[in-house]
Amino acid sequence: MGKVVVIGSGPAGVSAALYTARARMETVVFTMGPGALGKAHEIENYYGFAEAVSGQELEQAGIRGAERLGVSFLEEEVVGVYYLWEEEAFQVKTTKGSHRADCVILATGTSRLDPPLPDLETLVGKGVSYCAVCDGFFYRKKDVLVYGNGDYAVHEALELKNLAKTVTIVTDGQPMRADVSEGIRVDTRKIAGLIATESFEGVRFEDGTTLEAQGLFIAYGIAGSAALAKKIGAVTEGNSIVVDEGMATNVPGLYAAGDCTGGMLQIAKAVYEGAKAGTEAVRFLRGREKMQHG
Repeated sequence: MGKVVVIGSGPAGVSAALYTARARMETVVFTMGPGALGKAHEIENYYGFAEAVSGQELEQAGIRGAERLGVSFLEEEVVGVYYLWEEEAFQVKTTKGSHRADCVILATGTSRLDPPLPDLETLVGKGVSYCAVCDGFFYRKKDVLVYGNGDYAVHEALELKNLAKTVTIVTDGQPMRADVSEGIRVDTRKIAGLIATESFEGVRFEDGTTLEAQGLFIAYGIAGSAALAKKIGAVTEGNSIVVDEGMATNVPGLYAAGDCTGGMLQIAKAVYEGAKAGTEAVRFLRGREKMQHG
């Protein structure tokens, strides 16, 4: 019996968990509480309901059904997913610890928040990055900034700490919400704009002062599915994860479902993709077990 970790407790994540749990796979869902569905006031276009139902009711009913089948729900923020090539397994790092998994299903939806920084997108790949694991190597012995104020920002700063000359978390006027390790600076001043000619050169604060740096890593809010996928080497297009017809990414044992794969942002699509991802994850694990036992 394998262990499946599902990241996200919306329709896609819970649907996936239902299928893996019914197949007798140990299934753990990481949740950060109500998502987009839980905030929906009324839903009138979902199969099986004669009257409108609130998103919160639908979400809670789905979670209770999964718990009845033995699915565990843990309220922990996931800050990183790593593939252990020698073990053919995954390490899922959260704010509370580390968890091993044989399969991972990404279902945290799509990020709808972008940092309020002018000209940010034009500098992506020119000193601005969304992935410390992917691009940190290019900033060895350089001064870098991490934009954010929570655990995700701290995690990215730690990834950069042993590579960069200096690492400073810039919170853009927000209070720091997480503990910061020694050796990482924090600047809470409000940012007025970015400094750049051909590439990123620093930030300008509202008080008129500047902070020079060669790199800016965006770690705004919490890590969404696409951000986690990028860190592990999965192919993405924009803010969507590229999957095949079985919801599999290019990383063995890593699946994605729901809003994070693009297309219609609808419950029906998320439920289908979650079911497909869960079914394919079970098929993958059973196939691997057969090969191992000859």
